[in-house]
Amino acid sequence: MNNSLANTARLLGAGLRALLVLTLVTGVIYPLVVTGIAQALFNDKANGSEIEADGKVVGSSLIGQAYNLPLKEGQETPDPDLKWFQGRPQNGLGANSVNTQYKLILSGATNRSAENKELIQWVKDAQAAVIKDNSTRGYTVKPSDVPADAVTSSGSGLDPDISPEYADIQVHRVAERNGLSVAQVQKLVDEHTEGRTLGFLGEPRVNVLDLNIALKELVAKS
Repeated sequence: MNNSLANTARLLGAGLRALLVLTLVTGVIYPLVVTGIAQALFNDKANGSEIEADGKVVGSSLIGQAYNLPLKEGQETPDPDLKWFQGRPQNGLGANSVNTQYKLILSGATNRSAENKELIQWVKDAQAAVIKDNSTRGYTVKPSDVPADAVTSSGSGLDPDISPEYADIQVHRVAERNGLSVAQVQKLVDEHTEGRTLGFLGEPRVNVLDLNIALKELVAKS
């Protein structure tokens, strides 16, 4: 009986020691080491890839933002502020989601098939809006000019980037709304177009927040 109790006590003691050691290693030492390496070697990414403007953090290069006008009385969905470059549609998880306007609570795709009638209507409505909003005096956007990312949300619903093609069809509208020349705005787009990662991964892209910060600075100078 005494041997049995002694063995049980030894086993419990060994288990507690193992628990304490593993808690220290995996719960304290490992997180501190990983955090230290991340802060030393990848400080910007470890802290959220923050973007600053006018001395303050205005967003992250990893998360899209909405550029909308204030809601009018009785309005449920705000109108886009067309003096800014616009990002991808913000469907997120869909119309019933808490994440339809870049609210960082959840992220995800619409989970609708290509034949889903609601999705097809979203795409048609988005295409019509892109054509209407970006057609200006002397410049008409054709349906064939509208790229896929202009009418569909990303898999997360939070994509911060758009294609150069989508940025290009917004140039005339942004120039007109801000009293700038088309050449000035096109130059901004070209300067903020990033190529494929390592030359072959992904697609060329334009970060909308970075582009709009540069646009704001250009307008201020003009």
